[in-house]
Amino acid sequence: MANTACDQCSYYVYNEFLDCYECTVNMDEDEMYRFLSSSDYNCPYYRPEDDYFLARKQ
Repeated sequence: MANTACDQCSYYVYNEFLDCYECTVNMDEDEMYRFLSSSDYNCPYYRPEDDYFLARKQ
């Protein structure tokens, strides 16, 4: 698994139609290959699912 936990990312959402969780980031083929083939890949789109994340930056 990647260093960033997908299940804690804002882009990892539940798809009711497919009845599973999925990443909603639109990656190109090269990014998806790097993500799937490397165990230490750090996703550049990772955004923590934290309601107070932006408030702390102010």
